[in-house]
Amino acid sequence: MDSLAALNRLGQSIWLDNLSRDLLESGRLAQLIGLGVSGLTSNPTIFAKAIAGNARYAADLARARGLETSAQRRLEEIILPDIRAACDLFLPVFQRSGGNDGYVSLEVPPALADDAAATVHEAQRLAGLVARPNLLIKVPGTAAGIQSFETLTARGINVNVTLLFSVRQVVRTFEAYIRGLKARLAQGLPLGAGKAVASLFLSRTDTLADRWLETQGSPAALGLRGQLSLATAKLAYERYRELFHGDAFRDLRNAGARPQHLLWASTGTKNPNYSDLHYVAPLVGAETINTLPDATLAALLDHGDPQATLGLAHDAARQAWLEAEKLGLLPDTVGETLQQEGLASFRDSYQQLLGLVA
Repeated sequence: MDSLAALNRLGQSIWLDNLSRDLLESGRLAQLIGLGVSGLTSNPTIFAKAIAGNARYAADLARARGLETSAQRRLEEIILPDIRAACDLFLPVFQRSGGNDGYVSLEVPPALADDAAATVHEAQRLAGLVARPNLLIKVPGTAAGIQSFETLTARGINVNVTLLFSVRQVVRTFEAYIRGLKARLAQGLPLGAGKAVASLFLSRTDTLADRWLETQGSPAALGLRGQLSLATAKLAYERYRELFHGDAFRDLRNAGARPQHLLWASTGTKNPNYSDLHYVAPLVGAETINTLPDATLAALLDHGDPQATLGLAHDAARQAWLEAEKLGLLPDTVGETLQQEGLASFRDSYQQLLGLVA
């Protein structure tokens, strides 16, 4: 609890990267909210793990299988009640923060990743079905996803742009957000109620980069292991500060718009040689969110000692990627590769979910 309070004082929100009926019905999620967790993210993989073989879903699965509708609609009969229940638990946080915190994320079907029009339609439909002010609709940071995000922002839909892996992908997201807000402002529509975040995935970058660096084997390459995801986050935060605290956002801020906060995703440590807070301790800074899986949250509660670290060592972050590029590891190539891998993983998980209600 002290760790969460310290992070809040430093301007960072901690969200949970998990949702299940076990968390809801056991009271564990309510307990975590009481400790200071102030939001939640979900995705197809999280739901697949939560539902498969879980007795708490048995009755709803049986009922859904009897519905004469599509597998997607049957799946929504299982998932959306959990999303609504989580939104309701976080609603006091949302209200106390003036709409800046207390959100729950729900992803559009991954198969729509390259269809902007279908993503917009699906995002609006899901937002209407959940009917909660503290819902964030997740869309992927693909070219079509960014296009749909701009449109959804102009229409006042709260969005979490997910599967971002590079600074370039993050900046494209920020720029789309600003365009969407300008379009909304030009229509004379209010800006103050909207919320958007940009989810930058971290540990997956190191998993890919470290494997490649180890094949190089030089001292320079090996010295970069575990550093490139943190460098990406620090450089993305630098661009965030430039854009949202500079001239590009001034008129929108004066009109009531919120910046699009960075969210650190994929923050569970996969390499046992790294600290269990490897993607937490170095990335503490104002106007950011860190969404943690259960084990990482437990580690933070147990031995976290938050310090304001995100604004430090930006020159070292730039140098790390410069050294990687000299070796032949390019940040944009890494970003595009990981985004496609992430989409494939979520598609597989979503198909698994559809299979549960077939």
